[in-house]
Amino acid sequence: MEFHLDNSIALLARMPDAFNALLRDLPDAWTSANEGEKTWTPADIVAHLLYTERVNWMPRARVIRAFGETQPFPPFKRTGHLDEQEGKSLVQILNAFAEARSISLAELRAWNLSPDDLEKRGQHPALGPTTLAQLLAAWTVHDLTHLHQLTRVLAHQYDQAVGPFRKFLGVLQCTGHSAPA
Repeated sequence: MEFHLDNSIALLARMPDAFNALLRDLPDAWTSANEGEKTWTPADIVAHLLYTERVNWMPRARVIRAFGETQPFPPFKRTGHLDEQEGKSLVQILNAFAEARSISLAELRAWNLSPDDLEKRGQHPALGPTTLAQLLAAWTVHDLTHLHQLTRVLAHQYDQAVGPFRKFLGVLQCTGHSAPA
């Protein structure tokens, strides 16, 4: 599928509700669990989405619009989500994510981007030149990556409980897909 801004916005707008539906009011046994050492809990995942909402996607889109390739994106702090969640409950993080996403999408819609705008290039510090369309497509897939991660973390909690059914449950075979930075 080619990138279409309206399609991305439609999906991006639904993600806070998807995470909220899966996590709000779940027992702590689900929301504080992870997949083992140096892996994320559901709260970490949502805090990461909140952090990237604030410092990554729209700020980088603004840099592309204002400076093109003449100014690289600011570096990304891979552990920034830890600051986002400090002292906050999962419900507070879910609420903050929904609010931040709503603000981001309102701004994105207000830009009334043309096809030429979407082809404007920026400079990623590690990946090099990228178009605004590529950045927005990556934002969309980033959300889906973390939705996948969330379902994998939740499923992992019953890894042993499912007994012999494990071999038929693909989510329990998955070990993650994101490349290290």
